[in-house]
Amino acid sequence: MADESEEDVRERLKAALWFAVGKMVDEESLKRNRNATPQFIGALTEMVWSQIESIAIDVESFSRHAGRTTVTTDDVLLLARRNSDLHGMIKDEVDRLKAAKVKEKTKR
Repeated sequence: MADESEEDVRERLKAALWFAVGKMVDEESLKRNRNATPQFIGALTEMVWSQIESIAIDVESFSRHAGRTTVTTDDVLLLARRNSDLHGMIKDEVDRLKAAKVKEKTKR
């Protein structure tokens, strides 16, 4: 029974991803006056799903290695360490969010 529920959630997530990828592809197709087939959208969705699964395993491993049960921004930053541009963008956003949180606390 638990496996059926887990599989149902997995299928719903995949459907939501397919929808989101399809919307992005449609928007870009319109901008560039190009067409994308449903097969292309399906293949792109499968590739993105595969990447998400890989990323999830990695950040969970980093978190477990650090002795935590929750994935944090530190785990995501560790994952992005080999892509300096991506690492910088994520680091800047994390710093911005932390500063906003501190600012919010000081207003109270």
